[in-house]
Amino acid sequence: MKNVFMLFGLLAATVGAGTASAQQKAKQRRPNIIFIYADDLGVGELGAYGQQKIKTPHLDKLAREGVKFNQFYTSTPVCAPARCMLMTGRHGGHSYIRGNYELGGFSDSLEAGQMPLPEGTMTVARMLKQAGYKTGAIGKWGLGMYYSTGSPNKQGFDYFYGYLDQKQAHNFYPSHLWENSRWDTLNNPPMYVHKRLDPATATDEDFNYFKGKEYAVDAMTGKAVNFIKENQAQPFFLYLPYTIPHVSLQVPDAAVQQYIGQFPEKPYYGQQSYAAAKYPLSTYAAMITYLDAQVGIIMEQVKKLGLDENTVIMFSSDNGATFNGGVDAKFFNSVSGLRGLKMDVYEGGIREPFIARWPGKIPANTQSALVAVQYDMMATFAAIAGIAAPENDGISLLPEMTGNRGSQAQRPYIYFEYPEKGGQLAIRMGKWKGVKTGLKQNLHKTWELYDLSADPSESKDLAAQHPDILRQLDAIVKKEHRPAHIKEWEFLDSKLTEKEKM
Repeated sequence: MKNVFMLFGLLAATVGAGTASAQQKAKQRRPNIIFIYADDLGVGELGAYGQQKIKTPHLDKLAREGVKFNQFYTSTPVCAPARCMLMTGRHGGHSYIRGNYELGGFSDSLEAGQMPLPEGTMTVARMLKQAGYKTGAIGKWGLGMYYSTGSPNKQGFDYFYGYLDQKQAHNFYPSHLWENSRWDTLNNPPMYVHKRLDPATATDEDFNYFKGKEYAVDAMTGKAVNFIKENQAQPFFLYLPYTIPHVSLQVPDAAVQQYIGQFPEKPYYGQQSYAAAKYPLSTYAAMITYLDAQVGIIMEQVKKLGLDENTVIMFSSDNGATFNGGVDAKFFNSVSGLRGLKMDVYEGGIREPFIARWPGKIPANTQSALVAVQYDMMATFAAIAGIAAPENDGISLLPEMTGNRGSQAQRPYIYFEYPEKGGQLAIRMGKWKGVKTGLKQNLHKTWELYDLSADPSESKDLAAQHPDILRQLDAIVKKEHRPAHIKEWEFLDSKLTEKEKM
């Protein structure tokens, strides 16, 4: 009997040691990283950032349980280049992709995506994959089709599901999504979402044309949940660039019902392009709440699998709220009273929410005034993973995120360069913000200068009073600009500009 007790004791000790070893191993494992990316979400469209009309309980909870940045920027104010800069840690003067360079057309037969990333690009996915992470991207890619060098599977992602071509993402009820290089058919009829309705004759049936059976966002969230389950035993990086709330205004009817009757609204007939919607304000609000629900599903899955303490969940958006497709940014105060919208380098086009949660590492319910930008993510992800970052234009935000602000690297300025909408520049330097627009028309356009500490809406141009600061801005442009690889994006090199005029 004594030997039996000794045997049980030995087994218990062995099992206990094994359990302790497993727990220690879990603690030593590199943290999981989930980066959720909204599409055309304005900085003021979350409750945590002051939104009054749209409900976002899960994102508000994410902010309460983590840190909220109040001076955070996208790298550029439009879809494809923002994604490129996020993925590569480069700003607009160094990035390979600087604008929305569309290929092909809207129909399935003409699907060709956007300008692809070149072969061998060092992306955050490639960096983390080399460090032993399982990498997944689920949502909107916009950086190349599966057969091109820009395919996500050729840019460091083990798994991809979603839209490869952002033009296809104008429709939330598409005929298909892509799973790696495989066409995944969805149960939806063919639909042209840019079809306009006649206000004089439009019926409910006409509006119903823009509804389908299988909502793309649901399919993507399902794949994300599976990715987390399948990779729970190893470190993973999950990039979730959801397509909400980018138009078209489309979301399941049940989601719209919770808002109908709350807003003074009239039907939108597609006159500003994108799908018509009988209740445009309610639909837009419902789309953001639907996005919020997806965040809740992801958070719950992470918690359910016991991964909370070893998973960093971050949330941001690619640019400010849009100006078309039936969206009323003014009604919702979508950019918190800031100047500009999507495609503008004024604050409303580039200021974004940024929330990060990591229980036990990031102090709950904290806020940061650090001026930061999305091209900081490569350095930040590297710091979270405990690896050296490749060459990039950013700084790690991990000290600021975790409350170690004394060790947070500082920067003299943030640089923005955007070739579309006439050619634009912006530089954030401390409290100062320099802006130039219309540079394709006039390369010698003068700077506008704003003191954001006193004038966040950029209404008082102080350029004439500070010629010394303008000289600093000129020197920064000279230092940071590298010639673009296609002429459509080059608007600062006077020699190239003059050649094109000849």
